[in-house]
Amino acid sequence: MIAGMSHDPYAELPEVPSFTVTSSDITDGGTLPAAQLSGIFGVPGGQDVSPQLSWSGAPEGTKSYAVTCYDPDAPTASGFWHWAVFNIPASTTSLDTDAGTEGGSAPGVTLANDAGLARYLGAAPPPGHGPHRYYFVVHAVSAETLDVPAGATPAFLGFTLFGATLGRATLVATHENTG
Repeated sequence: MIAGMSHDPYAELPEVPSFTVTSSDITDGGTLPAAQLSGIFGVPGGQDVSPQLSWSGAPEGTKSYAVTCYDPDAPTASGFWHWAVFNIPASTTSLDTDAGTEGGSAPGVTLANDAGLARYLGAAPPPGHGPHRYYFVVHAVSAETLDVPAGATPAFLGFTLFGATLGRATLVATHENTG
């Protein structure tokens, strides 16, 4: 944990088995590259490109997946959801780089993030706010489809995942706006 940072946002949820998630674009514990920063929010060089993700070792009984990106260090009382996709078929074990664009190749249902955009939104912490952590999480789900309305928030998806998550694979990268 980075000094001064809040705890793991998943620590208060029921413990579930972990499995493996990797990326050819980002490194667990590393710094986000420019492609995963937010040009939409004016970060120089930011491209709002979702990272490539691959996962394996999900628990038996997995019937679908959800993929989320969350910043618990955003200066709000609720963090900031950058990306949320659910009802990804169990046969899917990877997402390509930039699958999270609006109308991109991510299978399943993409919810609007906290900026109101149904896509991946890159990192854009306020200048001088310190390093922020970005939790890229693949959730192994016990149902083929989750009953989440298309207009729901990622937090509502998280509430629905509370009782449906069989396992969780987590990759955490950071970014700090020193501007």
